[in-house]
Amino acid sequence: MARKKPTDLTEQSVALAEFAAQALVAAEQLAIKKKVVEGFYLDDSERAIAADLPGLSATIKKKLAKKDASFTITETASIVIALAESLLDGEPLKRLKLLFIAKKLMDCLQSNVVSSVPAKAKKSKPTDTLYQFKITLLSAKPPIWRRIQVKDCTLDKLHEHIQTAMGWTNSHLHQFEIKGQRYGDPELLDDGFEDFEGVDSTKMNLSQILPKSDKKFTFKYEYDFGDGWEHEVVFEGSPPVDPKAKYPLCLEGERACPPEDCGGVWGYGDFLEAIRNPKHEEHENMLEWIGGRFDSDKFDAQQATKEMKKSLPDWRSMR
Repeated sequence: MARKKPTDLTEQSVALAEFAAQALVAAEQLAIKKKVVEGFYLDDSERAIAADLPGLSATIKKKLAKKDASFTITETASIVIALAESLLDGEPLKRLKLLFIAKKLMDCLQSNVVSSVPAKAKKSKPTDTLYQFKITLLSAKPPIWRRIQVKDCTLDKLHEHIQTAMGWTNSHLHQFEIKGQRYGDPELLDDGFEDFEGVDSTKMNLSQILPKSDKKFTFKYEYDFGDGWEHEVVFEGSPPVDPKAKYPLCLEGERACPPEDCGGVWGYGDFLEAIRNPKHEEHENMLEWIGGRFDSDKFDAQQATKEMKKSLPDWRSMR
């Protein structure tokens, strides 16, 4: 986002508005418009001045009145646009204050958008580091979870490890969301679904994303955009490699994976209710659909490890 060097007040106003528009376009392309900006450093007086701008929405004005409120890239750009619109009115001292606030927010936008630009797709070699994750299916009660250990690999390979450890069949699309950024396989996500805007998960290794320390780091994995199976993936650290072990491993977990295409977490609840109650009107249909008995409490970590080692069929080779 290049900045102009305006020579008069009108040009300054136009330059501010153009910069904010460029930031929004870049954020749209990177799929980070809702990303919370870091470095939103306005003091109380500056927030009060900004909150008084006529072009701002009531929501943003309320947030400006709170010291601990955070702002997205879209909201920050909206404040810059409102500053640009107000720059032509008022006394010179007020205009100077508006410019000073705008400069702060422009620097904030610049740093947040630029820091989100992914490196050019260049596949790097994985390291020998071992990573441990806990994967939990969100909103499932009681919890359905797995704890796995995998060597450094691409995010695309981690997708396979999650699929096999959980018990999914890789029958639907998937994506990761990490620090507000979308990661996925462009070849699959561009194919009859929507234009993919994000980072190529087939060329991004875990070692390029995870913290170098063992500090916990959380991100999301979504599978089947129709049923919307969302998983919380928690990085629990890098344990020492056991020379006698063969990775990947599923260390432990609880409860069976829901059947594919059962309608998401809420549909799964209805499914369980039907198969557990012989008097339920859908009891026989559900048992026939699942192919017989289904034990929602059953999970075998050793069997999950075997499935992880077998990996999954490649969608791309089947098309």
